[in-house]
Amino acid sequence: MEELIDQYRYLVGGYYGVYLMDEYALKEYVLKDIEDYIRSFVKVNPIDNFDYENEAKEVKEKLSNKEKLQDALLVLNRIDGPMDLVFLIKNKLKKYNHK
Repeated sequence: MEELIDQYRYLVGGYYGVYLMDEYALKEYVLKDIEDYIRSFVKVNPIDNFDYENEAKEVKEKLSNKEKLQDALLVLNRIDGPMDLVFLIKNKLKKYNHK
């Protein structure tokens, strides 16, 4: 069960990582794809007595932008997301690594 919770967390973190990518013109479409993927994941892997909304809020508030971007790379790989967005995220991550 803990593995499912971790997967849910990185999916939500990835959603917020893509949300940070204002320079990507088609991000709304990718966010919709990720949202659909998360809904499907939750439907297929229900976790008893787990507050999904609260957990999503915690992920949004507690993860750093760098962690959200890293999660976004994982999610985009999982949903076969657009490579141009992957490259943009990797470039943004390089800036975090040089700080």
